[in-house]
Amino acid sequence: MSLSRAIFLDRDGVVNRLVDRAGKPVSPRTLAELEIVPGVRRACSLFTMEGYLLVVATNQPDVGRGLMDRSIVDSMHAELTRTLPIRRIEVSFDPEDSPAARRRKPAPGMLLDSAVSLGIDLSQSWMIGDSWRDIECGRRAGCKTLRIRSGVEQPFRIHPDLEAETLQEAAEAILHPRHHPAGIKRSWQPVLSK
Repeated sequence: MSLSRAIFLDRDGVVNRLVDRAGKPVSPRTLAELEIVPGVRRACSLFTMEGYLLVVATNQPDVGRGLMDRSIVDSMHAELTRTLPIRRIEVSFDPEDSPAARRRKPAPGMLLDSAVSLGIDLSQSWMIGDSWRDIECGRRAGCKTLRIRSGVEQPFRIHPDLEAETLQEAAEAILHPRHHPAGIKRSWQPVLSK
């Protein structure tokens, strides 16, 4: 039996917009705040037409901290799976200080669990995200990585294989690597930031 390829997607800042709260970009906390980024539907369609499974892998620590009810996250994910061709959504509710957070990015647990459940070849798959946690998670799982430049600047210990401004640009770069649009950067060598 042949294994499937997957596109693992971070949620906030990649699939849906971040919300400005007191000048800080954060995850939405209500279903009304959940807004899919323009171009995401098209990008998802392009990936699925090429045979990739779409899996969202998201940290949602506000639930573990008691700042948000899990039912709200569940309703957001029901909306995403209703609207987009997402095969599975993996969620870590663990707060950052959780001692056993094997599924919380940058740990690769969510990707490894999906690979077992869905028969995914991680070496033929991509992790797409906007934070260092996403890139490190993908690399630790054995995936290629692509960073969406969402405007949230942070230091990266491991640089992604590719960068793009939007998920639609990312789809073009991954699916048509010889014809990727200007603005997409390749950085094939992992480089440790200072």
